[in-house]
Amino acid sequence: MLDRIELLLRRLEVLLPPLDQSPDWRAHAFRWRKKDVLGSRVGWLEAVAAPHRIRLEDLQHIEPQKAEMVRNTRQFAAGRSANNVLLTGARGTGKSSLVKAVWHELEQAGLRLIEVDKADLVDLPELVALLAGRPERFIVFCDDLSFEEGDAGYKALKSVLDGSVVAAPDNVLVYATSNRRHLMPEYFDDNARTRHQDGEIHPHEAVEEKISLSERFGLWLTFYAFDQDAYLAAARHWLAEFGCPAWNPEIERAALNWALARGARSGRVAWQFARDRAGREA
Repeated sequence: MLDRIELLLRRLEVLLPPLDQSPDWRAHAFRWRKKDVLGSRVGWLEAVAAPHRIRLEDLQHIEPQKAEMVRNTRQFAAGRSANNVLLTGARGTGKSSLVKAVWHELEQAGLRLIEVDKADLVDLPELVALLAGRPERFIVFCDDLSFEEGDAGYKALKSVLDGSVVAAPDNVLVYATSNRRHLMPEYFDDNARTRHQDGEIHPHEAVEEKISLSERFGLWLTFYAFDQDAYLAAARHWLAEFGCPAWNPEIERAALNWALARGARSGRVAWQFARDRAGREA
């Protein structure tokens, strides 16, 4: 009977949040986690044991965006004023990787990274209150951010960025990536239906509401699809990183065919090709 009770308790422990929910501030990277407990959602800050570290020099052909990101983040890590950042543009071009690379570059200067899922943005005010007063500098990172009509996290993020009666702490910035410049879907009807929009008397105000969130990010960085030369250079770089420094016309053709099959040329596709090729030739 005791063995069965112990087994049951172990199974319940997996479903429940940790008893001690105080963060391990010695960690350099965290995730905001949530679980359902007795009908309510409980959140806590979980230290990441093995964070994904990327070097800045591994990010190819995004030098202007890289320079702006490093400058803004260095200001922040040094205790000076800096802006929240929105990174938008083509998929696979290094938006998320740049956030992680800049954090890795400056983590020894006291910079910390916290990843928050879009579904948990409603807890952002609670998280910011937890971080206020800490000596570290925190980047709250939300990847692949976009909203649909009525998302609860939309207004929570707006309030934290700029708009709450509570002043935002100077040791927290929000970095978000998205494929949408304005973070919400936009329709032809937003302009075409000038007489009304979902019953609204002033349709232009509905449009203003849609773009107001992205306007609260002080720094916008836009990423563009790679051309063929940039893609091949990235593939060559990653092959060297994986221990395959040789480059010849046969490998170049294979890299181009790989991109053609994927329907895109980007840093991510180049990395995937190099990973596959290195595995074949190991």
